[in-house]
Amino acid sequence: MIITRAAAMRLLLYCKVSIIKSYYCGMQFPLLAIKHLSINFSTMNGRVHHAVNDVNITIHKNEIVAIVGESGSGKSVTALSVLQLLPKQIVSYPQGEINFYLNNQQCNLLTYTNEQLQQIRGNHIAMIFQEPMSSLNPVITCGKQVLEAIILHKKISYEEAKKQTIHLFEKVKLSNPSIVFNRYPHQLSGGQKQRVMIAMAICCKPDLLICDEPTTALDVTVQKEILQLIKDIQQENKMGVIFITHDLGVVSEIADRIVVMYKGNMVEQNTTQQIFSNPTHAYTKALLACRPALYSKGTKLPVVANFLHDISFTPSLQENSNIASSNNEKEILISVKNLQVYFSTRKSFTGKELANFKAVDEVSFDIYKGETLGLVGESGCGKTTLGRSILKLIQPTAGSIMYNNKDITYATNQQLQKLRKEMQLIFQDPYASLNPMMTVGEAITEPLHFHNKQLTNNQAKEKTIYLLEKVGLTANDYKKYPHEFSGGQRQRIVIARALILQPAFIVCDESVSALDVSVQAQVLNLLNDLKQEFRFTALFISHDLSVIKYVSDRIMVMKNGKIEEIGIAEKIFNNPQSQYTQQLIDAIPILRK
Repeated sequence: MIITRAAAMRLLLYCKVSIIKSYYCGMQFPLLAIKHLSINFSTMNGRVHHAVNDVNITIHKNEIVAIVGESGSGKSVTALSVLQLLPKQIVSYPQGEINFYLNNQQCNLLTYTNEQLQQIRGNHIAMIFQEPMSSLNPVITCGKQVLEAIILHKKISYEEAKKQTIHLFEKVKLSNPSIVFNRYPHQLSGGQKQRVMIAMAICCKPDLLICDEPTTALDVTVQKEILQLIKDIQQENKMGVIFITHDLGVVSEIADRIVVMYKGNMVEQNTTQQIFSNPTHAYTKALLACRPALYSKGTKLPVVANFLHDISFTPSLQENSNIASSNNEKEILISVKNLQVYFSTRKSFTGKELANFKAVDEVSFDIYKGETLGLVGESGCGKTTLGRSILKLIQPTAGSIMYNNKDITYATNQQLQKLRKEMQLIFQDPYASLNPMMTVGEAITEPLHFHNKQLTNNQAKEKTIYLLEKVGLTANDYKKYPHEFSGGQRQRIVIARALILQPAFIVCDESVSALDVSVQAQVLNLLNDLKQEFRFTALFISHDLSVIKYVSDRIMVMKNGKIEEIGIAEKIFNNPQSQYTQQLIDAIPILRK
């Protein structure tokens, strides 16, 4: 067979075009391309809220892109718009496209019908939501919820879907997967529920996985495990991943690129290495600088305003307490001896206890006047139970609690009423602890009127406004309701309510765990300032050892209802005696090597 020169040239040209086309289709097409996206919400009064403005984000196959920003920055709204999960009655898209490339075919998801999206959701694009308890159906077992998704998209038998579900539970490292299959969500821990959500998200091997704050409320050790699990699954299945978080430290190891959002705008986008080593935007610099792990105790933390408004910031030590002195020179405010708090888990027909759970097991320690004692440990270790038993909100099973040399273990209701004025609690969730039907002023003045009957309304109002201003709010906030404030502002209101009676002792129960890193810095600065002015003693409970190190004079580490170790914060952090404490330190994102 003789090939002419012209035919040979045509064949060569065809081969070149095929190679270029193959390269272009395989390498150049992204998995998802969000182009010039703007999102508006219509409010009840007819106004339009601009949630996202002209955002451009591209995700390729086998790539993890983190979207970072504070609450309200538009990161979750952007992610939810990909699967069209925003309420259609109030949302509008004045401009932009969300192009998903399925088999190298461009699909603008904004133009898809519900029927078309149903084929995409779960099958090609899956999502892990922030709160697994509210995302999982409480009346259906965990196994059936994952199995249902498999049957819907794969059209296989129940028995085969069950086998695949149990295999997925093994894959996400759930212990006893066959037992977990038949358990309900409330019977699992937070970390286990999150693993079930991950199993559900990857059950159909999607091309794109969206993770919306999947580790925010988890302990640092569980957080580290979940992050590694997502990374492993992504590499195994060659997925593209969008990882949404408000903490840059969380994505320091797993993300390939980082997109930083602020007030609906994309302010910076670069590789993870460049973002951490050479951030260009002031807001990115602020997010990196606000983390308490970077500062020693007593140093005033920088806040976002320092960077956005070009306010010079020099780390400076605040006034410190005298905790560094010998324990023999300090006065004990609270002494706990051999404290036990057991909860009954099984009873006989006659009511006799057959089994119990030891939430607090033979715990002994002292809290000195003027100090902040940090209590750290994973969820379920007994931290909150211990704090509430000291405040006599939970009755101990055995042991003793001394307050100012008085035994309050079995105090009467009348004695407890007097103690309430001196011992207060700052709750973890400020929104749940504030009455939505009461104004801020009413919520704060209520304990004043209860404990001081002679106080007039004007006197109570003056005290409340004084304290509102102390925590960074204004007199105009007195008549507002809790829903009119941000999360950080509500936390300030709860702090003001706890301080209104000028207590001697305050338990801070995970009071900054759910806050954005910059708001967290503001609240920690505020607590330090107020502690110097009001001279109260504090038990600061947290699962984050970096926060505990920053705020505490001494640290007490708790595990499975027992105290692992206790000592000066710097010594515990720099030279832990317990292997468990070392695990907590290693799990802090900013300190990972």
